Amino acid sequence: MFVGITNTPRDYAWGSAGEISALLGTSPTGKPEAELWLGAHPGSPSVILDPATTGDAGDLHEWIQRAGEQVLGAGVERLPFLLKVLAAGAPLSLQAHPTPEQAAAGFARENAAGIPLTASNRNYKDASAKPELILAVSDTFEALCGFRAMAETRASIERLVELDAASGAPTPALLAEWLAFARADSDLRAMFEWLISAAPPVPELVERVTALAAADSASEEFALVRKLAGFYPGDPGVLISLMLNHVTLAKGEALFLPAGNIHAYVRGLGIELMASSDNVMRGGLTPKHVDVPELVSVLDFSASPVPYLSAEPLGEGARAFRPPVRDFQLIEVNEAAKVQLPSAAIVLCAVGEFMVDSGEHAVTLTRGESIFITADEGAVSIRGTGQLFVASTQ
Repeated sequence: MFVGITNTPRDYAWGSAGEISALLGTSPTGKPEAELWLGAHPGSPSVILDPATTGDAGDLHEWIQRAGEQVLGAGVERLPFLLKVLAAGAPLSLQAHPTPEQAAAGFARENAAGIPLTASNRNYKDASAKPELILAVSDTFEALCGFRAMAETRASIERLVELDAASGAPTPALLAEWLAFARADSDLRAMFEWLISAAPPVPELVERVTALAAADSASEEFALVRKLAGFYPGDPGVLISLMLNHVTLAKGEALFLPAGNIHAYVRGLGIELMASSDNVMRGGLTPKHVDVPELVSVLDFSASPVPYLSAEPLGEGARAFRPPVRDFQLIEVNEAAKVQLPSAAIVLCAVGEFMVDSGEHAVTLTRGESIFITADEGAVSIRGTGQLFVASTQ
């Protein structure tokens, strides 16, 4: 069964000025356009275009609650993935997501403590993990993702100290302490906790580092420091950015961000696919709640390279992004493909026009249109020209 779905972009403050509506050919909302959710997460479930086809269920979450096996297949209780169109007009918060075990335990713990789901200090909104992939749709997509080696961070701090010495002003004690900390080969966790804690006068150090970064106009990482400080003056995340991999994706490149990976999207338009969860542990670049002990318990402090996710070709007209989790895969179709669907699926046409045909049902999708496909379809043939995305489990 094919069911037409839609939604309205969420207006988070970091959203873009109309980039989602420009991509999909829809009317601008007049508000920041941050994320368009396509899925059944109760936080913003997809709206069903013709409720008569779903027994008058108005949205995808409601329909699944009423007729789960008919929609998802026998024994499946929830749609395990969430497809988003994401547009970062300003940097998002530094954040990480829990493992399945951490999510289940944290959700139960906060429920037992009586913390409302809507409370600003709530860490766990559900009992699920939130691994995710992001595929760049704009010409460039800038992000921070994962810790780099301490030696690289140390080199950045040493360069700041050089710039400070050249300025002729006395070196702030905290900057000298930060360099000593790095040269002592402290581990990444210890440095992170030192920066994010309330003990050192971090805002003053952020201000000094931002001024020093302006003296090295050729440095890409210092340009990012200045940018982040412009949005979040005095925030420890500005300094933590020097501990992280900084990557600019070209259009068509993708990242996979597993549990524990600290990351932040800085700017750009992308297709994001994740496990259906809203569990976020923030770690800076935000005015929102930061629970340092819980964040530290979730983070993976291993130094790692940029977590690129390569595509697998599916003939000449399509490719698949398959991360090492079973909850989701993203298939991009540009011309034609035969797509096996191991589960219910969501299809979004971003560019052009495509015919989607299961043999029993068929529909033509144009730019900005999307459908939900029930689990009993099994496979679809897709023909057309442009850019179409299919989200399903693996």
